Amino acid sequence: MKYGEKEILEFDINNEENFWPNEHDKNYIIDIELPEFMAKCPRSGYPDFATIKIQYTPNKRVIELKALKIYINSFMNRYISHENSANEIFDTLFSKLEPKWLKVVADFKPRGNVHTVIEIDSSKI
Repeated sequence: MKYGEKEILEFDINNEENFWPNEHDKNYIIDIELPEFMAKCPRSGYPDFATIKIQYTPNKRVIELKALKIYINSFMNRYISHENSANEIFDTLFSKLEPKWLKVVADFKPRGNVHTVIEIDSSKI
């Protein structure tokens, strides 16, 4: 097993080292794009690829960027639908960060002539 595979398999999003204190009182937006998301279709097993876009206004904590990258990479061997993966990412980040605002967009590459974009915005739910 390669060191990157081991790091992904052993990754635990609940580790406190994955989060840093937000040292700023003002509202600002953190905008992150992760263009290499991959998961497996739960029905066919074919790979699904997406760009995950995350925007949030932090409250007391921010996520460490390497931890976010590894968390996103941890989906690569999972059988999970577009909708479930986007919602799991949103729910995990929302519960761990408790941000003032969070938006997650999962823009999946077309497969079978279908292009799916899932958007979850905390101000709209």
